Amino acid sequence: MKFKTIALVLGFSCGLMSQSFAGDAESLKTKLKSLNTFKANFTQQVKDEEGTLLQDGTGNIALKYPSKIRWQQLEPDETLLVSDGDKTFYFDSFAEQVTVMNTAGLIDTTPFVLLTTQDKSQWAKYDVTKTTVGYRVLPKPDVESQVEQLDIVFESAGLAIDSLSIKDASGQISTFKFVDAKTNLEMDDKSFTFKIPHGVVIDDQTTGE
Repeated sequence: MKFKTIALVLGFSCGLMSQSFAGDAESLKTKLKSLNTFKANFTQQVKDEEGTLLQDGTGNIALKYPSKIRWQQLEPDETLLVSDGDKTFYFDSFAEQVTVMNTAGLIDTTPFVLLTTQDKSQWAKYDVTKTTVGYRVLPKPDVESQVEQLDIVFESAGLAIDSLSIKDASGQISTFKFVDAKTNLEMDDKSFTFKIPHGVVIDDQTTGE
């Protein structure tokens, strides 16, 4: 799965809607605050806006509060996204290229980062509504985002995330179903570091941000 999709996490008055969004956002933040770490394997399906299956995939994910992410796509393409909370590295082994980004800036392109932060300024960029099975996260009108909608579903018991559904600007929907999930295990910070391989192309996007 390519980075834009990874990095590529919705009859009242405006005042009542704002209060509802704020309450639901606090509810989601409270739940995520108890999720110090999360680790799982996943299966992935990408469908177009008509529902036609475009791609299957597999991989694994590890999250650690605050702002640490390790997302590895194994099939159909092998890619790796690693964030140590400061910088994020996206490695495409086929292209032999590493893209380096400031983690704080990723929130402007994907609400997925909300899963690992309690930063009020970041959460203020998105509206959160509670659904029958979880939460829906939408970027506010003035936020430029590659993701138009993020649906988060938790397991019926416990804190584990059951699935994520991401709708991007093209209308494609990527659904990730998590299996063998483990929560609040001890995770070494070394798991969220990335050593740039020798000889790869480096696209450093942190300069001037």
